[in-house]
Amino acid sequence: MAEKQEKPEEKKMEPPKPEEPKAPEPPLEAKAAPAAPVAAPPPRKHRVAVVHVYSSKNDTIITATDMSGAETLAWASGGMMVKAHREEGRPYAAMQAATKVVHTLRDKGITLVHVRIRAPGGVGIKTPGAGAQAVVRTMARSGVRIGRIEDVTPLPTDSMKRKGGRRGRRV
Repeated sequence: MAEKQEKPEEKKMEPPKPEEPKAPEPPLEAKAAPAAPVAAPPPRKHRVAVVHVYSSKNDTIITATDMSGAETLAWASGGMMVKAHREEGRPYAAMQAATKVVHTLRDKGITLVHVRIRAPGGVGIKTPGAGAQAVVRTMARSGVRIGRIEDVTPLPTDSMKRKGGRRGRRV
């Protein structure tokens, strides 16, 4: 009952081959310049800002800050752009305000913005006014890159008492 044990074959190691001597290279003047592919320039660093858009039925306020929100870079509102009070919340006033903010940001070297849209919220209306969409459209067309668009309207998570008392607003 002698079993034959199979032995794995041993690999034969070959000694390293000596390198062959290279031919001497011609002098630099005699070499022809190889056609190197044109490398793309390194990606540009974008300077980033946050644009806060508060848009209600009566006005649109645009504030551009740095990423932390501590330093205001530019601001404008619909009321600064039009004479009539009834025009402050309209898209035209918001477009003019956005154009003013974008020009200020471009002068300061900002190339990318994140947009935060806010409506009155709370117990008030929770949808942004007509100026918010006009601001985003104007910024996109003016050449500033838009990174993110987010809605930061404060929404009540519990009960908030609406103004007007127990019996409500009596008209």
